[in-house]
Amino acid sequence: MKNALPIRFILCAGVVCLFTGCAATRPIADAALGAGGAYLGHELSNGDPLATAAGAAGGVILSEGLQYAAKKQSDKAYAAGYDKGKSDAVKQQYWLYVSMQRQRNQVGSVRLYRVQLPEQRIDGVTFQPTTKYLRIEE
Repeated sequence: MKNALPIRFILCAGVVCLFTGCAATRPIADAALGAGGAYLGHELSNGDPLATAAGAAGGVILSEGLQYAAKKQSDKAYAAGYDKGKSDAVKQQYWLYVSMQRQRNQVGSVRLYRVQLPEQRIDGVTFQPTTKYLRIEE
C-alpha cells in the first residue's frame, strides 16, 4: 500500500505536465464541465444513467456556450481595436499633411508679376482684355 501513493503522485504529476503546454482550453473546459454535469446528474438522480448522461451533455453545452460568448466578445474587441487603429492612421496622415502645408507656406519671398491679357477669341468665345497676377515664390 505504501507504493501506491508515490505511483499515484507520479501519475498525477505526469498528467499535470501534459496539460501545462496546452494552448487550447476548449477540450479541457468541455471535459471538466461535462464531468461536473455528469456528477451532478448522477447525485441528483440517485444513479440514473439517463440523468447522468443528460448532466454530462448539459455540462458540455454550458461549456460550449461560454466558449461562444468569450469568442464573440474577443471578436468584438478585435474589431473595435482594428477600427481604432485605422482611425489613428488616418489622423496621423492628416497631421502629417497639415505640417507639410505649414512648411510649404513659409516662403522666404513672394513676388507678384502683372500680366496683361489682350482681347482674344477662342473657339468662338470672345475674352475681354484683363490683368492677371502671376505669383512667384522663392
